[in-house]
Amino acid sequence: MAKIRLKVLGLSYSQTQTGAYALVLAEEKGERRIPIIIGGFEAQAIAIELEALKPPRPLTHDLFVNFALAFKIEILEVTIHRLEEGIFYSELLCDNGASRIKIDARTSDAVALAIRFGCPIYTTSDILDKAGIILPVEERIRTDKGEKARTTEVNYGKYAQYSLQELNEMLGKAITNEDYEEASDIRDEIKRRK
Repeated sequence: MAKIRLKVLGLSYSQTQTGAYALVLAEEKGERRIPIIIGGFEAQAIAIELEALKPPRPLTHDLFVNFALAFKIEILEVTIHRLEEGIFYSELLCDNGASRIKIDARTSDAVALAIRFGCPIYTTSDILDKAGIILPVEERIRTDKGEKARTTEVNYGKYAQYSLQELNEMLGKAITNEDYEEASDIRDEIKRRK
């Protein structure tokens, strides 16, 4: 079955489950989106890499990448290959130079690793037919701007009284304290001013 390439559209709070997030993947050449409910830790691991934040100590996914690269193992691609009872199943295609191996993985972990390795994420047309949604035009415009864009617009007032130097210091403290959501908001305010 032909594979369809996906891109990470973003993360948002889950409207259906408390403490959970929706990871939204979108067809690279199409309008369908796949919302996948993931936990807070996994959402944080994905958000940190999407926002290009560097924690002071490696997180679990970063440790995995460092370990894999130390032993010359690359992740070539991630494939979401099965959907059963609302659960997505994924696998990593790994290469050590001598052989290629597929490894089972939770979809949230697979996506976090795909972002770190810069490798493509695929699924099948069958899964897109089952789980893919097409948003109405007005929803699509709002989503394509990004949940983060709306959040940071609200937060601009929160940082208005701080200078760029103070914001940079606050950003450093937020990263040190592993408060990546706050760090992301501060970084967005710094970018907005530039």
